[in-house]
Amino acid sequence: MGGTVMSPDLRGAMRNFATGVCVATTYADNEGNRRHDAVTLNSLSSVSLDPPLVSLSLHRDSQFLGDLLETKKWAISILDSDAESVARQLAKGRGDRAEVVAGLAANPGPATGALILDAQSGIECVLCDSFDLGDHTMVIGEVVSTGIRDLQPPLLFLHGKFQQLAGATSKES
Repeated sequence: MGGTVMSPDLRGAMRNFATGVCVATTYADNEGNRRHDAVTLNSLSSVSLDPPLVSLSLHRDSQFLGDLLETKKWAISILDSDAESVARQLAKGRGDRAEVVAGLAANPGPATGALILDAQSGIECVLCDSFDLGDHTMVIGEVVSTGIRDLQPPLLFLHGKFQQLAGATSKES
């Protein structure tokens, strides 16, 4: 069989998989100065409940990843549908994000010092492990703190666009 093998269109296939949208934050300390950074992601995954572990996948040449691997600490803010503009602004390059990060409605988390946005859920993590996989690095974090505020409809990413799920509020059972 002498034909060329066509590369699978993974990006096209994954456009049909709805994901939640979150902002990951970390920082770098340099000569007594702390520089926070934040980036929009949809690669958050729960790995284990006992012990509590989550994962993120970040592009291997990301400066954000470099800072995270250096500090070994980060926070995740799970966004609700009102946060689309923040998600868009933090999906840009690091230089474009700096001004946005400085103006975020956020506070340093008590367990890690990484910023936690005023979002529906916040998770603080410390690095447990990391793996280079393809063009990304997967980081596994042990969850050291969580916070949950009112459950609002989540911000989703589907078909290459941010989406809102109307009526998605739920009550705990």
